[in-house]
Amino acid sequence: MRAIVKHSPGPGLEMVDVPIPTPGPGEVRIQVKATSICGTDLHIRSWDPWAAEHVITPLIVGHEMCGIVEAHGEGETLPALGSLVSVESHVVCGVCAWCRTAKGHLCPETQILGVHRNGVYAEYVCVPAENAWVDPPDMPLSIASLQESFGNAVHTASVPDVSGRKVLVTGCGPVGVMAIAAVKALGARSVYATDVSDFRLDMAARIGADVIVNVSRDSPREMIAKETDGEGVDVLLEMSGAPTALADGLSLLKYGGEAALLGLFSSPVAFDFDDNLIFKGATLHGIAGRRLWDTWYQMRAMLRSGAVDLSPVVTHRFALDDYEAAFDLMASGECGKVVMFPDPDDADGPLTTP
Repeated sequence: MRAIVKHSPGPGLEMVDVPIPTPGPGEVRIQVKATSICGTDLHIRSWDPWAAEHVITPLIVGHEMCGIVEAHGEGETLPALGSLVSVESHVVCGVCAWCRTAKGHLCPETQILGVHRNGVYAEYVCVPAENAWVDPPDMPLSIASLQESFGNAVHTASVPDVSGRKVLVTGCGPVGVMAIAAVKALGARSVYATDVSDFRLDMAARIGADVIVNVSRDSPREMIAKETDGEGVDVLLEMSGAPTALADGLSLLKYGGEAALLGLFSSPVAFDFDDNLIFKGATLHGIAGRRLWDTWYQMRAMLRSGAVDLSPVVTHRFALDDYEAAFDLMASGECGKVVMFPDPDDADGPLTTP
């Protein structure tokens, strides 16, 4: 089968032929129908310090996907053959103190698809059966493929109390935009969004942001202070991993406010604990993955009820064979979510050709 592989440390990826995997006990084999690109995958392709520290090579990369269950390993009968499933990429031990107290997303033995074990940028992948989340059979493949990414957004948006509050989202990549949709669904009073890309800020406005600020042209501290009558915001969702965005966001956070941080910083960040945290009486939440499985049920409720429509987030579709062009576009910032299809005939919208 075809698979996108990181053979050894260093920049770049390549597509090669590898054997079709055999599901082990407790696993299912899934035929990949659609797979989306995440910021983590960009870190791995460029081989930045984060990737160098965390990624184990050689391996098949990628972790966001949907597909059809086509084989069971020993002892498994579910999900049923033919089921459309999305996949939770965090494979946890199930027996540690965190897993046993409903905090499996913090399991210290976690293995992540496409980081620590073979991932999903391939025609087939084997995962633990419990990691396969059954989708409605009529769910668009592009939406099904990005649910894990949406889960990051929902987790970030739901940890602080956003109902009736003013929320600032720094970073309007796909997860940031989905976080805007989530906080609107959760009853935020108003949402402010910052980024350096007009394309992504326009997408943020379309999905519900009340005020957008391009920080390459305007000062977010001045504009958002003015929009909030000098009060600042009740909640900060930091989605960019940019040190300047973190500094701006925390400076705008009200005394007693809450901040949820999802963005990954590629190197250590200087932080003013005195003014931004201690004297401000602020609460900072680090967000790791999705709460297993609370966040998945929250996502299902938002999507089924129509409270969130993710279709505007998917802006480009590519054949998997054109992964290099898909990655280049994702890295440019001139896109929303980019979805790739191993079989171009499965695409649920027009394909972009390089």
